[in-house]
Amino acid sequence: MPMRLLAIDYGEKRIGLAITDELQMFANPYDTIPNLSFENTVSVLNKLIAEKKIGQIIIGIPWSVNGNETEKTKETQEFITQLQSQINIPIIGSDERFTTSDANDLLKEMGYNWKKARKVIDSIAACLILKRYLERNAGHNQKA
Repeated sequence: MPMRLLAIDYGEKRIGLAITDELQMFANPYDTIPNLSFENTVSVLNKLIAEKKIGQIIIGIPWSVNGNETEKTKETQEFITQLQSQINIPIIGSDERFTTSDANDLLKEMGYNWKKARKVIDSIAACLILKRYLERNAGHNQKA
């Protein structure tokens, strides 16, 4: 049965979301939610998983430029561990280096000013995380 993938760009204030189509060919920005509390995030994600038939979550892990662990890396890995105990689908981490700066560049090219860009940058970054994941795993994700 086809399933969608959900990517998360986890942030202290906002969480960017992106979703694939059911055939896992295209990554699309979905939404940005405020990071109000862990419980709220779990509630929003569980609702989204049910509504959109999500079968797996990919969460961007912010490694340093040279690939070392940072405080943000540890915080995100802790979020993944906590989330996995509350959500009944697989969750994997994926390198997210440069996605926010790439999203920023993309939005500038599209003519967004910083005020407009701020509202969508997290979902665009999540989309880039998802796009890169799909490219690295082409043909390996689909469950027939």
